[in-house]
Amino acid sequence: MPTNWRKSTHSGGQHGNCVEAASTNTTVFIRDTANREAGALTLPTPAFAALLTAARTNTLNL
Repeated sequence: MPTNWRKSTHSGGQHGNCVEAASTNTTVFIRDTANREAGALTLPTPAFAALLTAARTNTLNL
């Protein structure tokens, strides 16, 4: 597990909706700060980049 966790600037402090991310050269880790013990979602770096692009361009197909 990486040690370079950063909290999202879009995480709200009032309701505990906090997300942290960390990365290695090949993987991005995402976890809920309210439940760190649950582990992290892991994505290959290119998949995470594609996710961010889709979110920014409002093209997420949920």
